[in-house]
Amino acid sequence: MFYAEGNVDILFGNTRLRADHVEFNRETQKLFARGHVKLDYNTQHVEADDGTYDVRTGTGTFHHVRATFAMQRRPSPTLLVTPNPLYFEADIADRTGPESYKLHHAWLTVCEPDKPTWEFHALDVSVEMQRSVRLERGDFRLFSVPVIFMPYATFPAGHRRQSGFLIPDFGNSTQKGFFLGEDLYWAPTDWMDTTVGGTYLSKRGWAQNADFRSHPWENARLDASYTGVIDRGLDEPTGPPLKQGGHEIKFDFDALLPDGWRAVAELNQLSSLTYRLAFAETFTQAVNSEVRNTAFLTRDWSGFSLNFAALSYKNFLSATPETSVNLRTAPEARFGSVDQAPFHNLPLYFSFDSFVDAVHRGDTVTPFATNAFVERLEFAPTVTMPLHWGSWLNVTPSFTFRTTHYGAQLEAGRPVNQGFERNTDEFTLDIRPPSLDRIYYRPHAKWKHTIEPDIVYRYVDGVNDYARFIRFDEDETLTDTNEVQYGVTQRLYRRDDDGDSGEFASWRLVQKYFFDPTFGDALIPGQRNVFQALDSLTPFAFAVNGRHWSPIVSDLRITPGGHYDAQFIVNYDPQRQRLTAIGTLLKLKPYRESFLTLAHFSAINLPSIPPTPSEDFQPRSNQIRMLGGYGDMTRIGWNATIGFSYDVEQHQYQNQVAQLTYNGSCCGIGLEYRRLSLGTVREENQYRFVFLIANLGSVGNLRRQEKVF
Repeated sequence: MFYAEGNVDILFGNTRLRADHVEFNRETQKLFARGHVKLDYNTQHVEADDGTYDVRTGTGTFHHVRATFAMQRRPSPTLLVTPNPLYFEADIADRTGPESYKLHHAWLTVCEPDKPTWEFHALDVSVEMQRSVRLERGDFRLFSVPVIFMPYATFPAGHRRQSGFLIPDFGNSTQKGFFLGEDLYWAPTDWMDTTVGGTYLSKRGWAQNADFRSHPWENARLDASYTGVIDRGLDEPTGPPLKQGGHEIKFDFDALLPDGWRAVAELNQLSSLTYRLAFAETFTQAVNSEVRNTAFLTRDWSGFSLNFAALSYKNFLSATPETSVNLRTAPEARFGSVDQAPFHNLPLYFSFDSFVDAVHRGDTVTPFATNAFVERLEFAPTVTMPLHWGSWLNVTPSFTFRTTHYGAQLEAGRPVNQGFERNTDEFTLDIRPPSLDRIYYRPHAKWKHTIEPDIVYRYVDGVNDYARFIRFDEDETLTDTNEVQYGVTQRLYRRDDDGDSGEFASWRLVQKYFFDPTFGDALIPGQRNVFQALDSLTPFAFAVNGRHWSPIVSDLRITPGGHYDAQFIVNYDPQRQRLTAIGTLLKLKPYRESFLTLAHFSAINLPSIPPTPSEDFQPRSNQIRMLGGYGDMTRIGWNATIGFSYDVEQHQYQNQVAQLTYNGSCCGIGLEYRRLSLGTVREENQYRFVFLIANLGSVGNLRRQEKVF
C-alpha cells in the first residue's frame, strides 16, 4: 500500500489524477482518493469529493461529481453548434470504461453551469463519449422550471447517428388546426436510415410520412419518401365536407455500374393536384403542377453514347375540376455520337443521333388519347465542316438529313393508326465575324471589353402537313423554316492585382428574321403557335399571325461574384412596338450577413387560348417575389428574414413569410408567420416556432427558410 498526502499528482498513460489524499494498492492496481479529486483523460475533466479508481481497467466510482466533456458536432443548416462542453453534476458517477459513465441523480447542460438557460435532470444517465447520452426518468427544465417529462430519452453526443423516437412536432395553423406529430428514426447501419411518423391534425384528420435513405454500395444512392393525409374534409355551408386528402410518393436511385454504365431512376406519384395545393409545406412545392418520371441506363465510350430510357410527364391544367395532359415515352433506346473526324487531313466531322421508342399522349380535357404504344423511330446523321480564315472569320456549315417514322397521325384533330414518314433536309451556316476587344488599365485592376457578333442561317425543308403530327415532345415541333439569326454579345472581364479574373458583365442582343413567315403553312393564324424556330429564341410565345421579324431579346448579366449579382431580360416586339416580356433577378449582400433577393417577371404577349375577337393576347402577367433579411437560423445573435410573392395584376399576395430568431451560446428561439393564398383551394395562416438546443437538436415546427428565385 502507498499513501500520499498534500498536492498529490499521479500520471498513468493518458490519465492524470490529483487529490489531497491518495491510497494505492499495487497488487490490485486500485486507488482511493479524497479531497479535491480531479481526473483528466483526453477531453474529459471530472471533479469529485472522493472516489475509487482501477488503473488497469479505467473504471471507478466518484461521489458528488462535477464534470465537463467536449463534444464534436458537424455544422448543419438546422443545428445550432456551440464549442461549449457538456457539463454535468451527479451524486454518484460510475466510470464504466475509458469513454463511458453511468450517472445517478444528475443534471447536465451545455450552457454556462453557474446560470444555465436549460438543463436535463434524470435519476439515471448513461454517457458514451462521441456516441450518445441516455436519460431515464428525467425532465427538461427551462430556467429551472420543468417543461417536459421524459421517462426515457437519448440524443447524440458525436458524429454517429442514434435510433429512437424524435422530439414531437406540434403547432397550429388556420386550415389544419392544432397538430401533434411523432417520428421514429431507425439507423441500423452506417449506410442506411429510415424515418416513419404520423401527425394528428385537429381540423383535418391524420397525416403520415416516411423517408428512406441509403447508400447500398459505393457510388450508389437509393432514397424514397411518402407523404399522405387521411382527410376528414373542410366543412361546407351545404353538402358534405370537402375532402382534399391524398398522397405523394418519390423514389430516387443513382448508381455507377461496372464497365462504364450508369443507372438513374427518379419516380414520382401524386394522387391529385388538390392534395399538393392543400397540404404542401412551402409555396414552391404547392404551385408545382408537374409530375415527372425518368429512368434510364446509359454508357458513353469513345465519343459514342447508348441509352435505354422510360419517361413520363403529367401536367395538371386545373385542380377543380382536375384536368391534365399525360405524355409517356417507354420504352426508348437511343444511340448517337459526338462530332468525330475520320479524315486527318480534311476538316470534316460526322455525327449522328438515332432512337426507337413507343409513345403515348392523352388529356382529360378533350378528351384525347392515342393508343397505349405508338411506334416512333428516327435516324439523323450530320456532317460539319468548320472553316477558318485566319483569326478574323470562322464559318461552320453543317447538314443534317433526318428521317422519322410515326405509327399514328392526326386527321381532323383525332388520332388514327395510320403510319407515315417525315424526311427533312436541315442546313445550318454559323458565321462568326471578327470580334473586337480593348484593354483598359486601372489602379489595382485590368479590364477587357469584347464585342462578339454572330450570324446563324438555318433552313429546314420536308416537314410537310404540320397539322398531322401528334405532339409527343419537342421532336414534333420541328417545322419548315428559312431564317437567319443575328446578334452581338458584349463582355467585360476584370483581373485584379492578385491574379483573380472573371467575367464581370455580359450583354447580348439577338433577333431572327423569317424569310418564310408561315413556316411551311405550319402557323395557324389567330392562335398561339409554338415551334422550335420560335422558342429557341425566347420562351415567351409571340406568333399569332405570320411575321418576318421576331422580338428583339436583350439579356444583361452582371456577375461580379461579390456583393451583388443581377440579370435583366427584355423582349421588345418591333411589330407591336412595345415591350412584351420583362424579367429581373437581383441578389444583394450589402452588409455583413444581410441579403436581398428580388425577382420581377412581367409578360403581356401571351396569345389567348382560345383567342377573343377583340384581343389576341391575354391580360398582362406581372408578379414580384422578394426575400430579404440578416443572418440565418443558426447564427449567434439576432436573425430576421421577410419575404413575399405578390401578383400585381390580381392585387393579391400569394405567399408571405416573416421569421425572427435569437441564438445564444447554448440555445436559441425562433418564430415564424407564413401565409399561403392559393385560390379557392387554400387560404392558410401558419404559426411556427422552434427552440434550438445547441449540439443536440430542436423542438418545434419551424423548418429551413424558403429561398425565392
